[in-house]
Amino acid sequence: MYYIGFDLGSSSIKAALVEIKTGKSLGVVQEPETEMSMLALKNGWAEQNPDEWWKHICKAIERLKRKYAVSKADIKGIGISYQMHGLVIVDKEGKPLRKSIIWCDSRAVEIGNTAFEVLGEDKCAAHLLNSPANFTASKLRWVKENEPDVYAKIHKFMLPGDYIAYKFSNEINTTISGLSEGIFWDFKTDSIAQFLLDYYEIEEALVPTIVDTFGLQAKVDEKGAEESGLAVGTPIFYRAGDQPNNALSLNVFNPGEVAATGGTSGVVYAVTASLSGKESTRVNNFAHVNYKKSDPRIGKLLNINGAGIQYRWLLNNLAVNSYEEMNTLASEIAIGADGVCMLPFGNGAERMLNNKDIGTRLVNVNLNNHHKGHLCRAALEGIAFSFVYGMEILKSDGINVNVIRAGNDNLFRSDIFANTVATLIGYEIEIYNTTGAIGAARAAGLHEGDFDTYGKLIMDNDHVMTFMPFKDKKPYQEAYQNWKKELELVLNNK
Repeated sequence: MYYIGFDLGSSSIKAALVEIKTGKSLGVVQEPETEMSMLALKNGWAEQNPDEWWKHICKAIERLKRKYAVSKADIKGIGISYQMHGLVIVDKEGKPLRKSIIWCDSRAVEIGNTAFEVLGEDKCAAHLLNSPANFTASKLRWVKENEPDVYAKIHKFMLPGDYIAYKFSNEINTTISGLSEGIFWDFKTDSIAQFLLDYYEIEEALVPTIVDTFGLQAKVDEKGAEESGLAVGTPIFYRAGDQPNNALSLNVFNPGEVAATGGTSGVVYAVTASLSGKESTRVNNFAHVNYKKSDPRIGKLLNINGAGIQYRWLLNNLAVNSYEEMNTLASEIAIGADGVCMLPFGNGAERMLNNKDIGTRLVNVNLNNHHKGHLCRAALEGIAFSFVYGMEILKSDGINVNVIRAGNDNLFRSDIFANTVATLIGYEIEIYNTTGAIGAARAAGLHEGDFDTYGKLIMDNDHVMTFMPFKDKKPYQEAYQNWKKELELVLNNK
């Protein structure tokens, strides 16, 4: 018997089957095998057709069943992870009224910034734990302002994962965690953020029914079964945005536990019981998957746009053949890269730098003594230092750290990167080989509430290794302080 999990990204859908008893992954498939299309009618816009997502979900189910000889009767539950902050709007027949405005679309930035100024930083921080910014609520207001004929036909708005659940079941609902990522949730009143709806002139009737993150959210109906290939009555047990789901996939549920990813961009997601929004302009705060008013769990999300993309840029532009070669070259250079310093912020404005766009900076290069090994070392250290800098921001917002858990992805495969972060932060980093789709599938089993067993499944199946902080921190601290001085010089001149 199996659970099936989906990870709906903006480039592809990943689907996974896991054994219910052992939590072991039977397999993962990706649809499409290349990339999903994205429409950008203007600079800064990004839209996708929600029915494209559904088409690829159905194809992924078919591939999994065929590849692993699994029948629809063997699949006993569904878990869904999805790209955050997207907006899907449907009419009374449940048909999308326009393409989804997805997470990387920036058309609503000014709407959110104006709301933040008018409503006030203190009120937004206390009630929303965030600025309204470019999140789903602001995107819905953009539709009201710019497409009034479309807005007038809206029956409900949904987040991307809500729409997939709807296609399976013909039921429209959402979660508190999902509403919080759209900035629709008031943490002070533990209810819909009515004051923001009033300001944006959005009717509360457009908000979907709220269901628990873990539990029976809906069941596959006849149409959903016919299109998807799953059995009628298959329960949907779990739904969450991709970053909370990534934390769940790494067994991060409690205060002091931190999930990190180091791909094209970097993410640090720390769980706390505090409802502090002190750093609301630099850190995003969402209801974590196990949030309850009586026992709040907030996920503080800090994003680093310029992370792995910098290392990839070096791979493409240095005379090297692989990341492994770059890591070897870097390992031959002493800590601190002989003074060479690189600021890895060349992938657009950085929210953690108060939305400043400072670009990548390479300084202190001696053309007689330094070579590509120094650049590789400086790049890895610079990215690691940006993670440490981000952790300092999180700590200023009340985060305490006990352990960091990370996926076995690009940057965390580098000993230099992982050891640098672990040593400077002073906590061990546990590495796990898992995916969002596998996490979503396993999470379908959490409707029974057995979080201890869930954690054991991850340890038994996914743990790869643990990086321990080095006792001799001094050379790392000196290198970090040099890097930080270069960063502050740039920030003070911006």
